[in-house]
Amino acid sequence: MSPAGPAWLRLRVLQALWALLVVLLAPWRLWAIKNTQECTWQVVLNNFETVGKKDASDRFVDQEPLYTVDKVFSLLVDAPIDPDETYLGFPYYLKINYSCKGESSEALVRKGHLTGLKPVVLVTFQSPVNFHRWKIEQLQIQMEAAPFRSRERCNAEEVCLMSWYTPMPIKNGSVVMRVDVSSNGLGPFIPNKRFQVNINGFLERQRDNTLQFTVGNELFNLIPRYFVNVPSRPLWYTVDQAPVFILGGIPEEKAILLTDTNFKDFFLVELSIDSCWVGSFYCPQTSFTATIYDAIATESTLFIRQNQLIYYFTGTYTTLHESNRGSGRWVRVLANECIKKLCPVHFHSNGSEYVMALTTGKHEGYVHFGTITDGRVSFELLPRQRSVCNGILVVNCSITWAVFIAGDYNLLLLVEIEDPSTRKYFQVVSYDLVSDYLVVLYTIPEFIPDARGLEFLMVLGTESYTNFPMVPKGMSYNPYNNLLFIWGNFLLQSYNSKNFIYLADFPKELSIKYLVNSFYGDTAIVTETEEIWYLLEGSYQVYKLFPSKGWEVHVSLQVMQQSSLYAPNETMVTLFYEDHRLYQLVYLIDNQQGRLVKRLVPVEQLLMYQQISNDYLLERQGSHLTLSFTNFCPFTVMRLRDLPNPQIYTRQERYRAQPPRVLEPGGFHSDNSLAVYQGLVYYLLWLHSKYDKPYADPVHDPTWRWWKNKKQDQVRGEGGESVGGPSPDPPSPSPCPGTVFAPHPVPQDYYFYLASNWRSAGSVHVDMASYEKIYDLKAENELPERIFLDKGTSYRFSVFLTAREPEPLHGPSFQLQSKVGLAVVLADPECIEAVVKEKVLVNRNSVLFWVTLSDKRFCFDQGISGHHLMKTSMLLKVVGSSGHCFQNTNQGPRMQGNLMVPVLIGCPPGKRLAFDITYTLEYNRLQNKHYFDCVHVDPEMPCFLFRDSGSVWRTPHAMTPFHTASLPPSSSSRCW
Repeated sequence: MSPAGPAWLRLRVLQALWALLVVLLAPWRLWAIKNTQECTWQVVLNNFETVGKKDASDRFVDQEPLYTVDKVFSLLVDAPIDPDETYLGFPYYLKINYSCKGESSEALVRKGHLTGLKPVVLVTFQSPVNFHRWKIEQLQIQMEAAPFRSRERCNAEEVCLMSWYTPMPIKNGSVVMRVDVSSNGLGPFIPNKRFQVNINGFLERQRDNTLQFTVGNELFNLIPRYFVNVPSRPLWYTVDQAPVFILGGIPEEKAILLTDTNFKDFFLVELSIDSCWVGSFYCPQTSFTATIYDAIATESTLFIRQNQLIYYFTGTYTTLHESNRGSGRWVRVLANECIKKLCPVHFHSNGSEYVMALTTGKHEGYVHFGTITDGRVSFELLPRQRSVCNGILVVNCSITWAVFIAGDYNLLLLVEIEDPSTRKYFQVVSYDLVSDYLVVLYTIPEFIPDARGLEFLMVLGTESYTNFPMVPKGMSYNPYNNLLFIWGNFLLQSYNSKNFIYLADFPKELSIKYLVNSFYGDTAIVTETEEIWYLLEGSYQVYKLFPSKGWEVHVSLQVMQQSSLYAPNETMVTLFYEDHRLYQLVYLIDNQQGRLVKRLVPVEQLLMYQQISNDYLLERQGSHLTLSFTNFCPFTVMRLRDLPNPQIYTRQERYRAQPPRVLEPGGFHSDNSLAVYQGLVYYLLWLHSKYDKPYADPVHDPTWRWWKNKKQDQVRGEGGESVGGPSPDPPSPSPCPGTVFAPHPVPQDYYFYLASNWRSAGSVHVDMASYEKIYDLKAENELPERIFLDKGTSYRFSVFLTAREPEPLHGPSFQLQSKVGLAVVLADPECIEAVVKEKVLVNRNSVLFWVTLSDKRFCFDQGISGHHLMKTSMLLKVVGSSGHCFQNTNQGPRMQGNLMVPVLIGCPPGKRLAFDITYTLEYNRLQNKHYFDCVHVDPEMPCFLFRDSGSVWRTPHAMTPFHTASLPPSSSSRCW
């Protein structure tokens, strides 16, 4: 068995007492004052039929809008709606409850409702991969949940069971939705919680309304032999885009684990593949197995490898393809090839996703490069002209691993070379897909360097070496900071793929099985013996998380609390990051019952426990000894201040929607009022898709077309100009097609008067001001998830640091500066620059750093908005803080002192390019007798027709603005 926890038979009472003693005697920073209950939000999906039913839960499979809500709107005869409009709704609702440790959830929800608690739901739509079909945008909608009584029998006069509900919106082009639930500030304190609510395009609804998998048959028994004594395996998927994850590795079974909720729940599915054996003299396969060894999930397609065969399956996603392009069965590709390994590509690029298949046998030294575009899969054999072996002038070679760098359109290949005259050795080879050029970047040393007690060592070729051979197994690349790892029984890292640093903290006696990268500065390492190590990118220390003394302390405390997430016998199935936090999927056996659970790996707590257990002293104070702990963190307080409003940098658009007001004494909603809520949210997002101009003034706000004119006391008749500013469209003899409210001029106060006197039709009052676009979101004292920079724009904020030991008021400021230092690391300094100014606050024993990150106007591609963005990053690092500084929060300790901010350079989403076309036309007429002419007028994407006036024929040439060679050197373009 490969345990994920310590050997439980060796846990003794003394060990538990030691764990308790460590926590009791820890410094004050370990303790989060908990005067509140431990409460958490719970969210499930309900369709129209299951609203109000206890324990009802549905799968997100239906994607078509419903017409069922339109008949409810016909009842609202005296409401600010357009009776001539057809109102649609989404297929699902979100059902929201909360629970607290040791108390009944039903009673808590009733209490929360009576004290004014209302959940606030923020749905974030993931931007699509294929930007040629769908508009790239960062869209959110914030909704307030509506209370609804359960349909169960109840003897109470008011309510027995209740829950809160909001519509679960869907957006064309997006199959991945993130749901954040928070409190409105009334009632009990409940920490914010995030849920993944994704569309599962691999399910189909049968005639009897049951759901069935299209990829195979669901298995309901988790047999222990599927997991016990089975090594863990990596989880591969397109980051932020895959709605489902799949995991193979179940021995001798053509089955996978499939989840659409990041393993909050999951399915075991036996795949409907034929498992043929097509080995031949050119395929050096010695045995047959039914095990699925490699599994990769993309936005719409699943890939698996069984033996040397590759299969893929495309799900049914009408929100992506606007048609049913789902596979009817698993499709075998590269049937005449012998595939030894699949390699994932973690990020999409240029409107497509990618996967790589490494060959053996007759095509040894080649890579099959797969491209997934709009649900269609194609493969290309690379290199195009000759094999890698011929390109680097060797006789025998084999590709061990491949990494695709999309920004450079480049392949990095880990190549094993067998030379008859010498031992085999490894090289890193670069292949440019554009120029078809192959070059050797680096030759890996034959033996592991002798670091002589150092944490790291620059590998220059002049250092001494041990007798341990270097055995490379794979590579990992982070496009945000250009950090390349080569791993095996060692760990090498490089920022330019040429000069490498050997990280000596990782022991050469172990061998790495796979790396798990958060792509936000954290990397987890899993060895062949199932050990877990941790590396904070930008530093050189590698920490052992499991097995370790910190892990034993943590597990001992969990046992004392009777946690259900730990058991005497455990096997780790996989390790993955979610929202920058590390999680395990673990198979537990407790009381001879097996189950799979997803649990957090508390990296910060483990590092804290290890630091405490290793760095303490016994000091004599008077007649007794006391424990004294050494704190290596150089500061006590770190705060971010003066953060700018985020929307201009994150390009996030957010709408706010509140449920219609109900004329019911208890405030509970009915089926009709929830249906009205569905229709209004749907219409709001429909207006956004039709009329949204995020770069223009508020008159282009889609909600302007909805209710702006109806709020005035006087409204012009048909064909008149809108009050409050010019109409975004030319005047027409008919009402604006985007207006959802009644076309006749009725003031807003009239509808408020009806509601105040309980006379609103259908007992529902639609407040026009409850649906709006938010333009002034404030920063939350933390850096955004990502920022966009373009053409010299800057992002400026401040970092406030308080040193640990106070200095005398008259002491020199350089003593304070020497204790607290801030470093800024740029992944691409030729593209962006950072300016740091410091102000020493001696009387507060603090230093204030002003950080300004700016684009240098050098790296851009003149792509249209949101396209061809360059990935880079900025790392803020307090010197000496790596692995030593922690902050207590209501969700546990959080690491401090290292902040990575992904930066995307180029024209951001929601903007457009404006060209100096007059000068461009004149320039081309004068220089080469050519000129441009627009054929298809599109303000979002200018395109031109190239005409040869000197010939009798004309050649159309679709030219988009990022083809800079067609523009004169002095012509200008700006992103507005």
